[in-house]
Amino acid sequence: MAPQFLILSLLISCQALTSTTKASEDTGFVGSLDRATLGLEKKNQVSHFRFYFHETFTANNATSVPVVPALPKYNTTTSFGTVGVMDNALTTGPERSSKLVGRVEGLYAATSQTEFNLLVVLNFVLTEGKYNGSTITILGRNRISQNLREIPVIGGSGVFRFATGYAEVNTVFLDPQTRSTIEYNIYVSHY
Repeated sequence: MAPQFLILSLLISCQALTSTTKASEDTGFVGSLDRATLGLEKKNQVSHFRFYFHETFTANNATSVPVVPALPKYNTTTSFGTVGVMDNALTTGPERSSKLVGRVEGLYAATSQTEFNLLVVLNFVLTEGKYNGSTITILGRNRISQNLREIPVIGGSGVFRFATGYAEVNTVFLDPQTRSTIEYNIYVSHY
């Protein structure tokens, strides 16, 4: 009886595997996926989100913190070499008291020897409505000296699986000693 049960279990497992994989290539480690199984049978849509995140740089309540200091040679000009982390409030308006809709968690690094530019890796972690638990991920060059910057959307999770797009970034307020408010207009293609 045990060998029959084992064979039946193996057949059921193979059936489950083939229901998500249409065909396998000769390599044995890659195959095509069934789009419906992944939720990709829905029509692709493009959404526009306007968010503001609020950074605090000082005191015990800092939300953006350098963890690796700038190289001494560049400390006063470009902060080259600085690496930091952030966990900032994400709101619907530029006022800190605006409705909280999530957090921005990420990393930043000053990567230019000639101007103040940041490489940013940001997860917009949403907590409202049908987007609760979903993330939009952005990675790219944030050229601080420009009024309006563009950074690619490279993916996401939840509602934003397979997401692509871009974000337009604008500094609303900046006091490098205390805090900042940054506006993100995110244009994201998702299912």
